[in-house]
Amino acid sequence: MRKLSVDEMDRMSVDEFKESEKFPFVIVLDNIRSLNNIGSFFRTADALRAEKILLCGYTQQPPHREITRSALGAETSVAWEKCPSAVEAVKMLKSQGYKVWCVEQAEGSVLLQNFEPVPEAPYAFVFGNEVEGVDDAAIAASDGCLEIPQFGTKHSFNVSVSAGIVLWDFLRRKIT
Repeated sequence: MRKLSVDEMDRMSVDEFKESEKFPFVIVLDNIRSLNNIGSFFRTADALRAEKILLCGYTQQPPHREITRSALGAETSVAWEKCPSAVEAVKMLKSQGYKVWCVEQAEGSVLLQNFEPVPEAPYAFVFGNEVEGVDDAAIAASDGCLEIPQFGTKHSFNVSVSAGIVLWDFLRRKIT
């Protein structure tokens, strides 16, 4: 066995990515403070071919050196929009027919392994601030909360790690 070179991976170009069909999900970032986390979201969105990212509240937007450092250029391939708040983003997405789920530990949350997405529906996933989580009003406006089971002493994953877990699991269910 050997590692593949970048040339052997046959990845699409940025222009090909922009023109490609995206998977039916949007990422909503609710007041994410870490620029490295924001960059990680862009990289995950690119890898999983998300429709776009909504940058809400004080979540910073590209171009920014610290976002680029962790996004590795994905901030140029992934579509994004700025939105005043996560609540406004949730309401807008729901009016467009999206099922909107917050990734949060909350009363009545659905454990990720029990989540059954509707096959034909587009989805949006809201990821919250590293300390405060998802805004309560955004949770109230959403279709529900997803929770990732955890088995250690900490009460949460890093928000960008949570995105990788939830979005890969969602996509796996949608494309199989």
